[in-house]
Amino acid sequence: MVVRASRSACLVLAAIVACLPLIAEQKKDKNKKPKPPELRVENYFGGVFLMGDGGIPNGACFRINGRVTSGDFFNDLKSYDTDDGVIFKRGQNEVSDFPDSLFLSFAIHDQPCDTGLQPVGTGAYLTQQEMSDLKLSLYWKNGVELRPVGKIKLLNHTVDRLMPYAKDLADELPKRYMWTYDLNIPASGVPLTDSLVLVFRTAEGHIVARVAARL
Repeated sequence: MVVRASRSACLVLAAIVACLPLIAEQKKDKNKKPKPPELRVENYFGGVFLMGDGGIPNGACFRINGRVTSGDFFNDLKSYDTDDGVIFKRGQNEVSDFPDSLFLSFAIHDQPCDTGLQPVGTGAYLTQQEMSDLKLSLYWKNGVELRPVGKIKLLNHTVDRLMPYAKDLADELPKRYMWTYDLNIPASGVPLTDSLVLVFRTAEGHIVARVAARL
């Protein structure tokens, strides 16, 4: 009986000793502070880029590519997501508004309406007359509110022909073009949280494209 009691005591003691590291680890986990959530940071070096697609009813489809800049303002700009919302900084200085004026540059060219393959020379192509008929409106957007942008100044406008890869067939294929525009946009007092929205309409007022530049 003495031998059996000693063996039982040894087994109980061994079980207690084996549990000690687990108990210590559990206490360590309880005392361990949770990691703070990672701060999301974005930079805007090179400006704010925009891209979108549009289509004229029973006509051509097109792509819009653009960029908003203002000197080196955006090169030093960063946004930080916090519990209180987004904070914008340039270096160590917090900023809340856009500069007094922005430079908007964008280009438009046609593209196939169908994502599938199609024979070269088929489909609708954006013509100079269709582009001349389009009307551009610019807005500042905050939530669902749209405010017309102030007086816009056209700085430059060019129309360049896009040559096909098969240059020897250039005279036989429909002519394609790229339209580029450079605009000066007043932005004094506009919060950085607002988006710049471009809306393209036909002469009849039908919206054919809408694209936004947002931080």
